[in-house]
Amino acid sequence: MLDVCLLGTSGMMPLPGRWLTSLMTRLEGSSLLIDCGEGTQIAIREKGWSVNPIDTICFTHYHGDHISGLPGLLLSMGNSDRKEPVTLIGPKGLEKVVNSLRIIAPGLPFPLRFIELNQQEEELEVNGYHIRAFRVQHNVICYGYTIYVPRGGKFFVEKAQQNNVPIRLWNRLQKGETLEHEGKVYTPDMVIGPPRQGIKLTYCTDTRPVQSLVDNADAADLLICEGMYGEQEKQSKAEEKKHMTFCEAAKVARSANAKELWLTHYSPSLIRPEDYMKPVRKIFSNAFPGKDGKSICLDYPED
Repeated sequence: MLDVCLLGTSGMMPLPGRWLTSLMTRLEGSSLLIDCGEGTQIAIREKGWSVNPIDTICFTHYHGDHISGLPGLLLSMGNSDRKEPVTLIGPKGLEKVVNSLRIIAPGLPFPLRFIELNQQEEELEVNGYHIRAFRVQHNVICYGYTIYVPRGGKFFVEKAQQNNVPIRLWNRLQKGETLEHEGKVYTPDMVIGPPRQGIKLTYCTDTRPVQSLVDNADAADLLICEGMYGEQEKQSKAEEKKHMTFCEAAKVARSANAKELWLTHYSPSLIRPEDYMKPVRKIFSNAFPGKDGKSICLDYPED
């Protein structure tokens, strides 16, 4: 299961009751963060989650509303007695940007590991997460992220018996080990079926609608997507600033055949997102306005 919490939904500046952009996920004791705007660590505490298990932090880009909360977060993680490494992922220049911010957060008790993105799309396996980073279209280099939690095949007693697999090997083969026993090699496919459908989450802010977003959100269990403007009359402004309207995000979700859409990264002038949802749901019915603290537990689909 993947726990997902939209920590902050504001773009440009924090507002009362609305922190800057950030998403947090939890998986088997590991926590991952995407973006870290001002107030992120407060939002984590308001949720009742801990900063200590965060071992991966992804950045979409380096505008202040997406990274300004990092120094304080790192200091809080240090004060929580964290000693294990933290992996940071982001566009080229990541290490330089973070080290500049760390002027006010020196001497951390844990090492930082940097992965800088250079390609249009990159596959990463970090701390148990399968991550796909993909370029989108903003006025600076910007990436979206898909997090995929794979699921192994189902164990079949009949298959193990047909392949004459000793019972004592079943458990280890289910865990993916290849074993040699009494002169014979046993492989996991002798006891389990093909991989089953896993969990897919796609997160993207600060972009125009682009095909890379549609492709990478294909059949996502949840697409969390920017909706800077709810008002259709702000279409030209969205195009100029390289952002999206609610309805454009809904069209992306429909094209991607996503199961659910949450909107986020609102303009400071957008006070009541729900007021603009009627035309959005005509395009994509399972769409919801994100709000700070909005959470879901994504589980594997039933067999």
